[in-house]
Amino acid sequence: MNERYDVVVAGAGPAGAQCARDLARRGHDVVVLETESEDEFPRQSNKSTAGTFHSMMAAFGIPDDVVMQYTDTVVLESPTNHYVKDHSGAVLEFADFKRYLVEDGREKGVEYRFDARATAPITEGGEPVGVTYNGDEEVYADIVIDATGPAAPLAKKLGVTDLERENHAIGIEYELEGIEVDRPGFADLNDAMMLRLDHNIAPGGYSWIFHTGEDTAKVGLCYIQNEYHDQRAKESYTVDDYLSHWLDTDPRFRNAERLEGKQHRGSAHIQPPGQMHTDRFMAIGDTVPTVDPVWGEGIHTCMKSGRAAAAAADSCLKHANVEPTAENLSMYDSLWHKQVAPNATKRLLMTQLLYLADNERYDEFMRDLGRMDEETLAKANDGNPLGIAKLLGAEDVPMLAQFAKRQLAGKLPW
Repeated sequence: MNERYDVVVAGAGPAGAQCARDLARRGHDVVVLETESEDEFPRQSNKSTAGTFHSMMAAFGIPDDVVMQYTDTVVLESPTNHYVKDHSGAVLEFADFKRYLVEDGREKGVEYRFDARATAPITEGGEPVGVTYNGDEEVYADIVIDATGPAAPLAKKLGVTDLERENHAIGIEYELEGIEVDRPGFADLNDAMMLRLDHNIAPGGYSWIFHTGEDTAKVGLCYIQNEYHDQRAKESYTVDDYLSHWLDTDPRFRNAERLEGKQHRGSAHIQPPGQMHTDRFMAIGDTVPTVDPVWGEGIHTCMKSGRAAAAAADSCLKHANVEPTAENLSMYDSLWHKQVAPNATKRLLMTQLLYLADNERYDEFMRDLGRMDEETLAKANDGNPLGIAKLLGAEDVPMLAQFAKRQLAGKLPW
């Protein structure tokens, strides 16, 4: 093993692995440090619902054999209503997907070190020049990248990240069989990804059913641990309790059984991005954070953040006289705001409004979506104020007033 590389990446998730793939394709020497053992990878980090869309698959060359089920529709549910939109997507077998990124990266020249827990940056003159891992082992590089997610051991020690607990979202998911996918009174979930807004099931969050073929699906929920959840939470209920409650009360799960070994837990931060880079260093993926705040889609945005960081690193490494200073790596920050999450602030505001609404408004929201034309819906989803305004009515004035009052008082979580 070498001890000097162009780039060292901590974390072999979608962001880190994609960044390494792109850098190796450009001819750079890259090493990836991954905490898990290679034999078990990614048992501990198999934490994603893995719902994504064809744009991600095509943009990053992801093969069909990591797909559990291609889907044709996206379904939104409220307690008593639903909305169906034709929109093709894919539910990935997340473990296979992660292993593919590693294997493909290796073919392109990436070196992977498993059983290698990154613990701290190595600094000289205040600048990171490498990474300490497993306590006392060291690896050096011109550029260091933290792709470890919320743990962020390198970014935290360099003062680059400011992840806050009140913006921490937690989730749990089971894979089930025996689900009644097309039950009368509910939307047909065959070949569908469904998201449900219902404070009785996920206070201050949402739940989901992603069809994975025949009578099987990924079923889970998540919520942000802030005042949106606390206002409606049941005393002493954990995230496990909420999922158990849903499985016990929704008739679609009456005959369902959990698939052994198919339980996943995950977390991410839902907040505005702060500092993302400094001299010789970038933080990517959920270290930033990057997940879409409205619908929680994180694979595509994480992959794009890895690609943006690779482009910024390459812009320095390919010129012998260009040092990877914070100024020269600022391309990453620009690409992140233009291509990874161009409407991040607007979508955070949309999320605040969405979780402030009550269950009755969620039912009305489904009816509102049904009467809107495609152009208006697309604008609203992109955070266009006029598009959002068309989804609001006189009945929303009290909610908007409460929203404005909380913003002025600084009581909203971001």
